[in-house]
Amino acid sequence: MAHGDITHIDIPVDDVDRAKGFYGALFGWQIQEYPGYEGYPMWQAPNKISGGGLAPRDENFDRPRSYVEVDSIDDTLRQVTELGGRVVRPKAEISETSWWAVFVDTEGNEIGLYEGTTDTDGTE
Repeated sequence: MAHGDITHIDIPVDDVDRAKGFYGALFGWQIQEYPGYEGYPMWQAPNKISGGGLAPRDENFDRPRSYVEVDSIDDTLRQVTELGGRVVRPKAEISETSWWAVFVDTEGNEIGLYEGTTDTDGTE
């Protein structure tokens, strides 16, 4: 994916099993948990490109959140503040080759950022 592509969408849920059944039946999403991400099942759309997670709802996460791929989270967060936005979750590691962060735009919307590096075999 390229800088500016929407790469992931988190959907807040109260009951993970109920949500898995609902979205699996409604959209045909393949939904499963991965080692290290227990309690956070991830979904993939039939196009094998779009995807996201079913995240437990809490007081800080009560609306769906889209994540945009960027070349540099550090540079993007600098721009966010310069343009009048606010960082609400600084850059954090997902793995040795990927990171995420969250900001609020000038209109009050929470947007996530994703940065991933390409491994030597060409995969992320």
